[in-house]
Amino acid sequence: MKLGAVVITMGNRPDELRALLDSVAGQDGDRIEVVVVGNGAAVPDVPAGVRTVELPENLGIPGGRNVGIEAFGPSGADVDALLFLDDDGLLPLSDTAELCRQAFEADPGLGIISFRIADPDTGVTQRRHVPRLRAADPMRSSRVTTFLGGANAVRTKVIAEVGPLPGRFFYAHEETDLAWRALDAGWMIDYRADMVLNHPTTAPSRHAVYHRMVARNRVWLARRNLPAPLVPVYLGVWLLLTLVRKPSGPALKAWLGGFREGWATPCGTRRPMKWRTVWRLTRLGRPPVI
Repeated sequence: MKLGAVVITMGNRPDELRALLDSVAGQDGDRIEVVVVGNGAAVPDVPAGVRTVELPENLGIPGGRNVGIEAFGPSGADVDALLFLDDDGLLPLSDTAELCRQAFEADPGLGIISFRIADPDTGVTQRRHVPRLRAADPMRSSRVTTFLGGANAVRTKVIAEVGPLPGRFFYAHEETDLAWRALDAGWMIDYRADMVLNHPTTAPSRHAVYHRMVARNRVWLARRNLPAPLVPVYLGVWLLLTLVRKPSGPALKAWLGGFREGWATPCGTRRPMKWRTVWRLTRLGRPPVI
């Protein structure tokens, strides 16, 4: 099984990027071809053999990754699966790529693998980095309904079948959009605790646009993918959860502005999932109402 890797960068973490690329080059088995996408920025110096693409503007996380996919041919067809890795991450174990190959080869229905993210100093995995509701034990691997954007592997047949990441999302929930479309097409998603990406512990709210885009994209996600009766239920639950969490005044204002924006702006093509997919998500532990 032939693997490629896509890394997007803003060009501001050259040392971390180099360490990541070295960890990819050090993986067991066949060489992994890597494409680094400068998302509206120049790409720092990279090792020989690493391809680069420099975009004139920042297309956001899904847009940048989509450019990286196409660098491997239409829908990434030049390889069998693509690793998507954050530029400040690191693969601490040399067998991660080989484990990916083995997992995809053993299960033809497996479309996406979500890695475990661990802090490089403490080894701790944040609860938000375990892509399921029952997240107390990050060391337990399981089937899941979504995946982590900067630490995963995707079979390129999935992208060819259901399309790329939703570029207009720019930041937040693009992984769940792809995951729901993949599950609706019959693919499965695994969270693998033994496939690790080291990444410094951070808070998603560090991004200035976090609250607005999380809310806007949540609405777009529902409008694009859910059967009509579930759209108000899903969004109503998330509105209540947001209020219960008691965000600060500015954060709540930004969130509500994004929520309104999600209803007032185009969300892209609507392809509601089948009701049997709703049941499938429910059986996997996360019904699409939360």
